[in-house]
Amino acid sequence: MRSAPPGARSVMKETSLVTQFTDLGLNPQLLKALAAEGYVTPTPIQAQAIPGVMAGRDLLGIAQTGTGKTAAFALPILHRLAADRKAAPRRGCRCLVLSPTRELATQIAESFRTYGKHMGMTVAVIFGGAKYGPQIKALTTGIDILVATPGRLMDHMAERTADLSACEILVLDEADQMLDLGFVVPIRKIVATMSKNRQNLFFSATMPTEISRLAGEMLVDPVKVAVTPGATTVERINQQLIFIEAPRKRALLADLFADPIFSRTIVFTRTKRGADRVAQYMEAVGISAAAIHGDKSQGQRERALAAFKAGKVRALVATDIAARGIDIDAVSHVINYELPQVPEAYVHRIGRTARAGADGSAISFCADDERNLLRDIQRTTRQTIPAIDRRGDKVLAEIAAKTVSLPVAEQSLAQPKNRDGGRPQRRGGPGQGAGGGRGRPGGGGGASGQGQRQGQGQRQGQGQGQGRSSAAAKPAATTSRWNPVD
Repeated sequence: MRSAPPGARSVMKETSLVTQFTDLGLNPQLLKALAAEGYVTPTPIQAQAIPGVMAGRDLLGIAQTGTGKTAAFALPILHRLAADRKAAPRRGCRCLVLSPTRELATQIAESFRTYGKHMGMTVAVIFGGAKYGPQIKALTTGIDILVATPGRLMDHMAERTADLSACEILVLDEADQMLDLGFVVPIRKIVATMSKNRQNLFFSATMPTEISRLAGEMLVDPVKVAVTPGATTVERINQQLIFIEAPRKRALLADLFADPIFSRTIVFTRTKRGADRVAQYMEAVGISAAAIHGDKSQGQRERALAAFKAGKVRALVATDIAARGIDIDAVSHVINYELPQVPEAYVHRIGRTARAGADGSAISFCADDERNLLRDIQRTTRQTIPAIDRRGDKVLAEIAAKTVSLPVAEQSLAQPKNRDGGRPQRRGGPGQGAGGGRGRPGGGGGASGQGQRQGQGQRQGQGQGQGRSSAAAKPAATTSRWNPVD
């Protein structure tokens, strides 16, 4: 087993004295990039984590989104790689960062590029829904820093276009979300191909039993940093609960958005179909909105995010998985149109607001059939959310009567669900893979192995759906075996 580097503990004793990035002993080129971005003072997780990572220690970080954890591992990694310059291994990388979603992977890679822009480091991103060709080309010559989603990386490993045996640093980000997506087994398979003499950095907003077990398997005498204990929520967020009849949730949404204070709001739904329907309803009543979820193509997701960031739409309607990678400042509100079925997801949802030291608000709608979900959330977060009751509200009754013909999001908890919370997809259907299938490299998203086997005799003809509506004609997304939404 690898032991902690000598002298590492003495480094950690000095952490409490850190007040600026210049106190951390970072590479001058990193300090130059930080100064250009206007960063002077490290956040608590950065001040606590950076010295230990620079010294070669493993790290276990418990931190919510919006705490600056990306810089907490990106800065010391760039520092360490620059201090020991060497060619990246062919078909491999010196540092691997595993991320649960494409959006988060893209943003992590962008952070590495921003901080390391004066250092000449190569950075690449690998995720499903994109062509294999450019990814294979990047891997062929070797990469200093590779940010990847587990599903597509497993595909490359299966095709022997990726070799991680010489990787020096492994970062597992949003580990609890990896668990929710069923990625723990693929992660173990990926780790099994890597050298045991590597540095491991492990980040999670919550610490369920399975994630704690995985951390125990990976980490050696780690530095432990807990910015927010357990699953407690960010104190700067003003949380509110509204009891409402399920059929009147959309009327409540319209009533809230009549107030211009809801200027940049993320609305969470439980299913992908529900996200589309809520977005359609909001547009129909004059509220600019865009939907983002695992069935959307990469281009659609990027355009929706760009419109939201630019303020062209007031609302971004999202599922939990798609929204996990959203890192947007100045989100005024988060609305839980439907409560999450996994209580830890509540922590991640409301963490989309109150970022970078700002305040924010989170409003949750709760129908009668969601009371058990509410109970689980309040037990997990160890708090009682302030509530108001708008059942039987006359104003909402009037709004509902005026909009009765508009699309309604699904409300029933009894719907069968896949791992993204949506309806199970038909097997063998055509369409680009949201997660990058296990098809032959060089194609597009690919199809799942099961979809390929069944799809040979079940492909829909191009003219078969000509008379259908766009929603009905849209093919089911096919995914990688390990990767439902990459």
